[in-house]
Amino acid sequence: MSALQLLWLQFVEVVRHLGPIEVLDVAVVTFLLYQLLRLLRGTQGTQILVGLILLAVVGIASTTFNLVLLSWLFSNATFFIIIAVIVMFQPELRRALDQLGRIGHIGRPLSRYNTRQYNQAISEAIRAAERLSNKHTGALIAFERDVGLEDYAATGVRINGEISAEMLQSIFYPNSPLHDGAVIVRGDRIIAAGCLLPLPEEGTVRERLGTRHRAALGLSLASDALVLVISEETGNISVIEEGKISRNLDPDSLRRRVAVKVAQNGDGRFRFGR
Repeated sequence: MSALQLLWLQFVEVVRHLGPIEVLDVAVVTFLLYQLLRLLRGTQGTQILVGLILLAVVGIASTTFNLVLLSWLFSNATFFIIIAVIVMFQPELRRALDQLGRIGHIGRPLSRYNTRQYNQAISEAIRAAERLSNKHTGALIAFERDVGLEDYAATGVRINGEISAEMLQSIFYPNSPLHDGAVIVRGDRIIAAGCLLPLPEEGTVRERLGTRHRAALGLSLASDALVLVISEETGNISVIEEGKISRNLDPDSLRRRVAVKVAQNGDGRFRFGR
């Protein structure tokens, strides 16, 4: 019997003894590995993962070939390697836990807003965006959704005022104290202005972007916020969501891009359209 036939027989024997629990076990592990690779794709974590795999291969080889000194080093350094992995993969781990927290109702703001409030906020933001775009005035407006933006709002100046096009224009007026920061909108209210947003990790952005667009992209990767950006150089309007940029939007296409769904999602809240 050839080695290939022997391998096939062993495979058939394993499959024969598989039950529902074993199949579920394999499916869960496969799903977790797939999600891990998705989180690492396009980040520096990919190279780190490759390095860890090479270290594991060296560790296995040291045990197989009875390399005493190398085996001793690996056995005593295991704890420090685990700590190093947690530190190096901190952004990816945080992103994974954040995505896990979005399942179901977990992590959603307690407040609920109706269609009128969202429509009013978007209408005012679009009016402001059109005027700011015509004057080539830079602006950055983040709409909070399921993931709260309170941490970023704390870096700016509290406004807690009803949103209006005039208010947004005054905030982003050139040389005003809050001009360079971001405005965070919750429902139909501006909760803070002049806020600092997270920049994306090195290597995640392959195109050349200005600071506003990079900050908007960073927030969209760290949360499910929808971010409206007006370029100071060109006056172009962009919408950034989940790391994807929709560029050069006119008021009509912008309104369609961020329109609120009329139908409820079953929990009394309304989401921005995709």
